[in-house]
Amino acid sequence: METTRQNKIARLIQKELSDMFLLQTKAMHGVLVSVSVVRISPDLSYAKAYLSVFPSERSEEIVKNINANVKTIRYELGQRVRFQLRIIPELKFFVDDSLDYAARIDELLKK
Repeated sequence: METTRQNKIARLIQKELSDMFLLQTKAMHGVLVSVSVVRISPDLSYAKAYLSVFPSERSEEIVKNINANVKTIRYELGQRVRFQLRIIPELKFFVDDSLDYAARIDELLKK
């Protein structure tokens, strides 16, 4: 069960990460990265961000690159939210494949 504070901080991190990835992916034509969900630990020190990537064929590659540059991303996030948060959580990124899963189920139901 997440507290109200966890939810507020998760929404703040989700919004800021989405803005950061939007700026980064403008240079990469044909790629769209969005942050679908952020889950934060009860002590607010760890955050798991689930990314939805279009096209989904490149999702593993893009998330691997993002996880390789997590220190830079955390620093930039810290610069953006330094007046709202005292401690910037450790970030870990995962692929959110729920859209692919839903499309697969829809495809199976149509048969």
